[in-house]
Amino acid sequence: MAVFRVKKPAGKPGEWFYCIEHKRAEEGPDCPSKNRFGPYGSKAEAEHAMERAAERNLEWDTDPRWDDRE
Repeated sequence: MAVFRVKKPAGKPGEWFYCIEHKRAEEGPDCPSKNRFGPYGSKAEAEHAMERAAERNLEWDTDPRWDDRE
C-alpha cells in the first residue's frame, strides 16, 4: 500500500504572507502558494500587499519600454 504525505507549505518562522483567498495577512505559509503573496518581513507589509501589487501593475502598464500595443 502506498503512503502519500501531505506537503505543507514551506516557509520560515516570522515570515508574513497575504492570502488572496482569505483576504488577510497570515503569519507563516498556511495556505498554498497559488493563494498567497510573500513572504514579507512584517505584518504591515503583508497587509498592504494588494496595494503594492496595484501600484506595480500601474507602473508596468504605463512603462513606455513595455508598450506592446503597436
